[in-house]
Amino acid sequence: MGDIRRRGAVALGITGLVAPLTLALGTAPAQAASCTTQAGPYQKQVEKFLGRPVDGKQSSADCKAIQAFQNKHGITPAVGYAGPVTWGVMDLMNKQKAVGNNPNKDGKCPVNKGRIACVNLSLQLSWIQDGDKLVYGPVPVRTGRDKFETRTGLKKIYWRDIDHVSSVYNVPMPYSQFFDGGQAFHSVNLSMWNPPGSHGCVNMTTKDAKKYWSLLKTGDDVFVYGRKPGT
Repeated sequence: MGDIRRRGAVALGITGLVAPLTLALGTAPAQAASCTTQAGPYQKQVEKFLGRPVDGKQSSADCKAIQAFQNKHGITPAVGYAGPVTWGVMDLMNKQKAVGNNPNKDGKCPVNKGRIACVNLSLQLSWIQDGDKLVYGPVPVRTGRDKFETRTGLKKIYWRDIDHVSSVYNVPMPYSQFFDGGQAFHSVNLSMWNPPGSHGCVNMTTKDAKKYWSLLKTGDDVFVYGRKPGT
């Protein structure tokens, strides 16, 4: 998000740049870049997710595998501790995979609007459908963090700017499609599972943001529902 310039008129917004999962860090060992030898409260779950031997004990190999996952997705502190944030990201990934190719199984995104972009905050997923036909997705997204939540409800894309830059945060927002004040779909160069969340925008990978740009147009509907974990 960011302020939106349109022929001299400025509509204020806030950039949606840093997004999915806002989970409390909890207590982790106070180590910097080194690997911890301490097993975390979600040790077995994390081991299973990473394909490690599930024994609930922290090994050097376990720690390195966990730390690599944390570094990949921007989870801090990246010390290889199997804590609530790390497991929260993994658990969300599992839930996203379980959706498969039927993201609107619950029927909550309207099927009587023609082409519509749906955003499920609870699962941090978005997709485009036409009636009850899935057009694209589902894809993982990063939505608003606590106190900067992506607003729910039925909206419309009202302005698009392929090379938008937020003057509030002075950051690029490529492929921006605004649907609610300063809240927009746009790409970011971050993991979609990088905590804690955006400032309200729906962050996407460049690939998915480009596809959304090609499939949507001004006036198309957007429906946002659910509640992001941790908000």
